[in-house]
Order: sequence, then structure tokens, then C-alpha cells
Amino acid sequence: MKTYRLEFTQKLPINLDTAWDFFSSPMNLAEITPQNMAFDVTSPNMASTKMYPGLIITYKVSPLFGIKLSWVTEITHVNDKEYFIDEQRFGPFAFWHHQHHFEKIDGGVLMRDVLHYSIGWGPIGVIANAMIVKNRINEIFKFRYQKVEDLFGRF
Repeated sequence: MKTYRLEFTQKLPINLDTAWDFFSSPMNLAEITPQNMAFDVTSPNMASTKMYPGLIITYKVSPLFGIKLSWVTEITHVNDKEYFIDEQRFGPFAFWHHQHHFEKIDGGVLMRDVLHYSIGWGPIGVIANAMIVKNRINEIFKFRYQKVEDLFGRF
């Protein structure tokens, strides 16, 4: 099974507490996800939930072609105001491991996402990644970058 790695960074002109509070809240993910993905958190009572290892979050999402899918992730690791990791337990990928890192820097915060994923499906998955999936993931993170800049300002 071919595994891919993507990394995205962004500097934010906000303090670490503000960055952590926003990005560690499952309810804010919909705000920074393109609307055409129809992203919806379906877990109950997420608005007041603090992130912790073992937290299961359920979503409905349309990543490609408007097809609505269920996605279940588990928060596997949390180091307060430093990083958290979500892993897919059920969903569109054969493997999904997403690290969210936050580092205080002069004038703000450096945010770094490290994503490892696999589509599965052998050679068909390799072709699908090259033609569709990698580009779609990059589009999502490009949208996220711009949305976060709109919310918090340019560094």
C-alpha cells in the first residue's frame, strides 16, 4: 500500500492560546473547509468538548463528486498548545494520520500540518492519487490557508 506525505505551514499573527482554542475545537473545522465538501460534524455535544486522547469525532463529508460519506476520526495524541493528532477509524482513506503542530514564534504562531495518507486499491489508488486525490487535498489546504488568513490576518 503506497503511503503519501504532505506538509503545510502557515504563520499566524495571533497568540498560542487563541490558535490552540480555535484549531483544537472540532466545531471550527467546518468553517475552514470548502463549502463544496458539505462538511458536517455529526457527533453530539461537540460545541463544549475539549480535545483529549481517545475522542471520537464523526462527520459527513463529500470529498469528491458530491458523494456523501461518513468519516470517523480519533484524536490519538494531545500535548496542550503544542500538537494533536487525528487518525481515521472509518472513512474514504485506507490510512489517514494527521498531525497538527503549533509553535510560538516572534509575532505569533507557526502552524504546521503533517499528513500521511493512503488510498489503497494498489495501482488504481496510485493513479487516483496522481490525478485527483493529491490535488484535492492541496486545494483543501489552500482554501484553509486563505480562510485562516481571513479570520486572523496576514502574518
